[in-house]
Amino acid sequence: MRFLTLSIAALVAVVAAEEVKVEVTRAVECERKSQKGDKISVHYRGTLQSDGKQFDASYDRGQPLDFVVGKGSVIKGWDDNLIDMCIGEKRTLTIPPEFGYGDRNMGPIPAGSTLIFETELMGIGGVKAPESIIEKTVSSVASEATEGVKAAIKSKIADAAEAAKIIIADTDGDGQEHNEL
Repeated sequence: MRFLTLSIAALVAVVAAEEVKVEVTRAVECERKSQKGDKISVHYRGTLQSDGKQFDASYDRGQPLDFVVGKGSVIKGWDDNLIDMCIGEKRTLTIPPEFGYGDRNMGPIPAGSTLIFETELMGIGGVKAPESIIEKTVSSVASEATEGVKAAIKSKIADAAEAAKIIIADTDGDGQEHNEL
């Protein structure tokens, strides 16, 4: 019975795990989007969700941050969510601690902080910047967002189904213990 309780708790944790919230605040059309391994240039403003206090902003320095996306040189919330962007696109990322700095203090950022970053992709290494930015229509943005939500839900359902199979296997009375969780 104790194992069943722990299994159900693990299932709830998988389904309820916090994720980075991505809000596209300026969607644009382009031929080439940022990809893992690209050197990108990003302007940003970082604030604490708890009190709205700004802790850093490349805009204030007049110099965007350059880094290779998807290689672990920045926090996971950035690495995973600044991919598939067009030059000129803006996103607001709400990053829970597990995708930011976790339980560590980082300068003016207290341990366990949820971070909000306003980001703007200024350039992709080796990709010519467009002469003009063409913003997407509301309907095309909504359609893309719907597809993203569908994919996220499908993934969570698959995770929950797998955990449920393990729980059922542990309670099937076959005399074997299943300690996968």
